Amino acid sequence: MITGIMGGTFDPVHFGHLRPGLEILQALELDELRLIPCHIPPHRPRPHANPSQRLMMLQEAVRHEPRLIVDSRELERDGASYTYDTLLSFREELGDIPLCLIIGMDAFLQLPEWHRWQDLLDLCHVVAMLRPGRTVPVEGVMGRIARERLVSDRQDLCRKSSGYILYQEVTQMDISATAIRDMLLHGKSPRFLLPDAVLTIIEAEGIYQ
Repeated sequence: MITGIMGGTFDPVHFGHLRPGLEILQALELDELRLIPCHIPPHRPRPHANPSQRLMMLQEAVRHEPRLIVDSRELERDGASYTYDTLLSFREELGDIPLCLIIGMDAFLQLPEWHRWQDLLDLCHVVAMLRPGRTVPVEGVMGRIARERLVSDRQDLCRKSSGYILYQEVTQMDISATAIRDMLLHGKSPRFLLPDAVLTIIEAEGIYQ
């Protein structure tokens, strides 16, 4: 078994989250990908939608993809949502199975700013999503760590429960939750940027409007 986890504010969830997540799920043949809405993000402003609204939107968005599983553990925890704490809880729950933290390349480059970042690779593998035209780090802290720990495929990830880095190409989808919220605020439709079921909830709840 191999499990992936992907966090975010999902404020709102959109195809820029969902399509890369599905591609990672399929490319790495994950048994499941847990989507984890953040409660209080440590490095950005609080989400605009409340926790129950973001959870409801995410659940509706993946209702028909059984291996995309919404996990609410960060919403149920007080204080800032640190990835280290979340990974610890997964380790207690899942034992020593391979666990992959799925993040974008921007987040990968900013890992040294994360809480207890040097301990993360003791708890998981890191899969950095690589979009067309983006280059991988060759210098600095993350360039050095990547050279030491980089692997090339799923079989490498299955050899141990944590400790490796893998770059996985995904489709470029330049969709912004900020831009979607701005459209809604100004009475414009964000249709085709996010699932219809999510837009229905936004309109029914009056979120972002």
